[in-house]
Formats: sequence, structure tokens, C-alpha cells
Amino acid sequence: MERDLFTAHEGEDKPDMLTANIDGGARGNPGPAGYGVLIRDAKGEKIAELSEYLGHQTNNFAEYSGLLAALRYAQEHGHSAIRVISDSELLVKQIKGQYKVKSPGLRELYDAAQELISRLEYFRIEHALREKNRDADRLANLAMDRGMGRAIGAQAPSAEGKELRGIVRDGVVEFLGEKFPDGVMVKIRRARE
Repeated sequence: MERDLFTAHEGEDKPDMLTANIDGGARGNPGPAGYGVLIRDAKGEKIAELSEYLGHQTNNFAEYSGLLAALRYAQEHGHSAIRVISDSELLVKQIKGQYKVKSPGLRELYDAAQELISRLEYFRIEHALREKNRDADRLANLAMDRGMGRAIGAQAPSAEGKELRGIVRDGVVEFLGEKFPDGVMVKIRRARE
């Protein structure tokens, strides 16, 4: 039996439900991108802030990355009910099935989100205006700042003199083994091997 996770419980809150405000952005679109997620418990208490720099991506990629981070957080912490609030009308309407996902790059993220959603007992996604999503927007901007070497209020992690090995696939460096922490500025030089 297929469950309608979007309308079956409309207006009804679950006692253990998380609320996740999500946002993603890319400066230049595409450009340096990041997401931010603020998660609250059923009492409205902040329990987690998630943010990550995503490299050179689009706004929509960053928005979906924020959604996936919220869904993974719920799953990894044993929660079966989540309400997601996003200021991306496109993402909300695509997840609800009101808009088609035409971009092959977004289709993969959409499918991953639908897989995680299908494991939940309860899921609701809502659109909110940007001013109602300021905390998630702040976290997304902090992620982009870190990735661009503009750490605000904190020192960017240092990796001075450290060398890691990696391989380039489709124009992206994939590190082999250990990785640098988020926010580290790197200079890449081709190895002669």
C-alpha cells in the first residue's frame, strides 16, 4: 500500500517530529555553493545546525543538498517524522510532484531524497518566504564564506604544508584517503608521475 506522505497528516503534528529549515545557494549560479540546515525538536528547541561548502555548483543543487542533509540527519538520529521548510518554491513543488525534475543532475538528488522520504512514517514539506528562513540562509552563507576562505568570526582551518593525493574526475578533485576539513584553501599542482 502506497502512503501519501504529503497530505495524509496535513495540519497534524507528530509528538516526536523534527522541523528542519533548509536553504542552499550559489554565488554566481553556478558558483561557490553551500547549504544550511537548522533543526529543531518537537518542542521548538534547536538541536542541530548543519552547513557544508559544496564547491562550484548551482543554487538548485545546493537546495537539494540541504534537503538531503536534513533527511539524513533525521534517519541517522532515529527520527521517523520531519517537517521541512524551504524558501525554494521549485524544490518544494518538485518534491510534492507538482513540477517535473528535468535536469539530469537534479534527478539524481531528487531520487535520493524520495528514497529517504519513503523510509519515514511522516513527512511534510512547506514553502516559506526567504525572511522566514533566515537561520538556514545564514548557515548556507557561512558555508559559502568558509569555502571561499572568508571565515567569519572564526579562523579558517589550516592545512599549511600538508599534502594529500587525489585524482581528477569530471573536473573535480577527489581525494584518496584523508581529506582536508571544510574551509581550507588549497593550491593544486599537477603531479609528475
